[in-house]
Amino acid sequence: MDRVGKSALQINLEYWLARFVVATLEWTPRPIAHVLGHGYARLLDLALPRLRRVAMRNLEMVFPEKTPAERKHIADGVYRSIGRILVAFARFPSIDEDSVREWIRYEGYEHFEEARQRGKGVLFATAHLGNWELSAFSHALMARPMHVVVRPLDNPKIDAMVEQRRGMSGNFVITKRDFVRPMMRALRDNEAVGVLVDQNSTLDNGVFVNFFGIPACVATGFAKLAARSGAAVIPGFALWNERDQRYILKFYPIVEMTGDEVEDTKAVQRSLEAAIAAHPDQWLWVHRRWKTRPAGEPGIY
Repeated sequence: MDRVGKSALQINLEYWLARFVVATLEWTPRPIAHVLGHGYARLLDLALPRLRRVAMRNLEMVFPEKTPAERKHIADGVYRSIGRILVAFARFPSIDEDSVREWIRYEGYEHFEEARQRGKGVLFATAHLGNWELSAFSHALMARPMHVVVRPLDNPKIDAMVEQRRGMSGNFVITKRDFVRPMMRALRDNEAVGVLVDQNSTLDNGVFVNFFGIPACVATGFAKLAARSGAAVIPGFALWNERDQRYILKFYPIVEMTGDEVEDTKAVQRSLEAAIAAHPDQWLWVHRRWKTRPAGEPGIY
């Protein structure tokens, strides 16, 4: 068995399946690739029904005023979003400085410029909202390379393939196994670091803050890093725009940090909540965001 608990056969089967999906999306004409991407996302929905159950449970808690049909429409949008992410990721090798604007454009770039002018680095507070893979990839082509913090996938072969593609535009990948020192070094050099801050945390690493009115356990490491480095914090997301038929890489105003890790964590989460509320069908509701519960509370899932 591999260190991740998977047999060599399972690792290889998953890897070649992933390679097949990526190849079909990379080499077919783009309109066909989008049809295939939607189909693959639909297959994921059918193959792993627990993901939709989690999404519907989350949506029921967050939007009790909506009808079941309305919540289902949002969940369906999540899978459409996943399909778009797959297509963009597969086509990273063909996206360069000349073609990147066919996929995405900026909005709020002045907030990034303001943050860099402070001279202590930029911390992008981002989430599994819109296309988080294209967000970092395209920023390197349209502005400057950045550092992205990622959690290694549980299949080492797929992880290596994904990491290689993430670096194609010049970005630097920092894994969560050893991330503090390279992050601090990047911030000292006034560079940008992107961190996904919308995931469930364990009690030993997090605090409970209200997220859509429901206590969610959030890691405080991001707020601690901001306080320690003095870096400017900016929420940023690549959001799909139906009218443009491309993404908008939207940077929001700087979230001022106070040095109080709990209050700063709350401020960052409020910024995520506002962006998700504006684009609910583009957030990854299939994640068990409220898995960790306060002492004495029953499990949600």
